[in-house]
Amino acid sequence: MAKPTVRESLLPAPVQGFGVTFAQIFRKVTTEQYPFEPKVTKPRYHGRHVLNRHPDGLEKCVGCELCAWACPADAIYVEGGDNTEDARFSPGERYGAVYQINYLRCIFCGLCIEACPTRSLTMSNDFELADDNRQDLIYTKEQLMAPLLPGMEQPPHPMRLGEDEKDYYLRVPGSSAAEPVQEETV
Repeated sequence: MAKPTVRESLLPAPVQGFGVTFAQIFRKVTTEQYPFEPKVTKPRYHGRHVLNRHPDGLEKCVGCELCAWACPADAIYVEGGDNTEDARFSPGERYGAVYQINYLRCIFCGLCIEACPTRSLTMSNDFELADDNRQDLIYTKEQLMAPLLPGMEQPPHPMRLGEDEKDYYLRVPGSSAAEPVQEETV
């Protein structure tokens, strides 16, 4: 039979417990006014995904499905579609016709971002993803697309930044071909 452990304090246990409570009384209280004052996240925080656009409004996603293959939680579903001259959604031959992310499964690891060859998929700082309906946590392409900025046109439309997709990925319009495209992060 094991011997009981010897206490190091001479004070009885209830007095020790009240001592912890008494010490907490004089600490500064930190209260976050969350819904009214939004919490500021770190710049590299992995939040909700965003599908980005080119400066003329065409989608950067080419429907390659690499993000879906890289996702360890199998939370991304992509179906590629073919662009035509009448209906062009991205500069390349294909575009993401169906794009869904299931936030019930997503673990926000960022592997999908690393796998994207066109930098179409990025993560924002938006962390408010709670909902009481499971179906509402499956985000569709329309919910994930970046908003149209001034000067952008809603796809489908013809390419405005050059003759072919190389003009979108290798050069900035109006500059020489040797200069790489400077990406902006969302």
